[in-house]
Amino acid sequence: MAMTGALSLSQFPLCGSVSLPKRSLPRRSFCIRAMSEVSSTSVSTQEEPKSEASSTSASSVTITPPPNFKPPEPKRFEIRPGQTNEVLGALLPLLFRFATGVFCSGYSFSIVSKDEIPPDQYALEINGITVKETVKLGPRPEKPIELYEFESCPFCRKVREIVAILDLDVLFYPCPRNGPNFRQKVLEMGGKLQFPYMVDPNTGVSMYESDDIIRYLVDKYGDGNVPLALSLGFLTTLTAGLGMLSRIGKGTTYTPAKFPPKPLKLWAYEGSPFCKLVREVLVELELPHLLVSCARGSPKRNILYQKTGTFQAPFLEDPNTGIEMFESAEIVQYLRATYALQ
Repeated sequence: MAMTGALSLSQFPLCGSVSLPKRSLPRRSFCIRAMSEVSSTSVSTQEEPKSEASSTSASSVTITPPPNFKPPEPKRFEIRPGQTNEVLGALLPLLFRFATGVFCSGYSFSIVSKDEIPPDQYALEINGITVKETVKLGPRPEKPIELYEFESCPFCRKVREIVAILDLDVLFYPCPRNGPNFRQKVLEMGGKLQFPYMVDPNTGVSMYESDDIIRYLVDKYGDGNVPLALSLGFLTTLTAGLGMLSRIGKGTTYTPAKFPPKPLKLWAYEGSPFCKLVREVLVELELPHLLVSCARGSPKRNILYQKTGTFQAPFLEDPNTGIEMFESAEIVQYLRATYALQ
């Protein structure tokens, strides 16, 4: 006997079949600046961007982890004491955006017997129930998409959501206010100080305008359909902006920091409040980072599982120090201690 059910989320139908197994400086007011996206899209062939610092030379600093630093053991679904309010605040965008960015495109699940999943394969387990997840993804780019943006921008969030849905890996170049490195680079490449700005090294295409970037990505690396939650115009931008009220000012303004010789690597996805807390600090410190997208259903969850013996996001790899670690609160502490200039 089988039971089937369907739940429609914002970005795609979420279908499940259940087969019974055999056994900036903070502002006091908030507004959405639609003016940041008023100009037309600029599409051109650009030389591949390089992660070079204009003010703090990567070769002039030494990157070392904090003394006697030891990565913490991963703890599933555990909130560190004192972190509760931050996590709840980071959850607000998820509520306003109806979980957009939590699931990959074409996500579906089925409840199966634990014996159907090989022991070396990742599977979601809840209270002894084994859930098998599948997705339908489009063509994969050979090189990561490059995005110049910052965490607290609602237009940038829209693009990050489609990145999670399409399961794309992205090389992020953070552009916080007063940042000395990448804001000027965007101006030089595109002619406007406007965000987000995308460069696709696979095609040579570069462009401004969040809606145009979303359309380009779904046409090139998806099924050609823009998810409903990202196709509502001003309402999409409004809900993205309202969701940031609880974390207003976070991930906005530059904190003086050492510039890393190599980009960091973060396994994360847009819908996770824990990942958001880490991303805010990466942006404030203007640390370029390769984001390995791993929303629900992503096959990269299994890659991380095989690499570490568990899956949990965020997971940070710092090639500049050799540190690899889970746990968002400790990652934030590590980033500040390692890169922030005292």
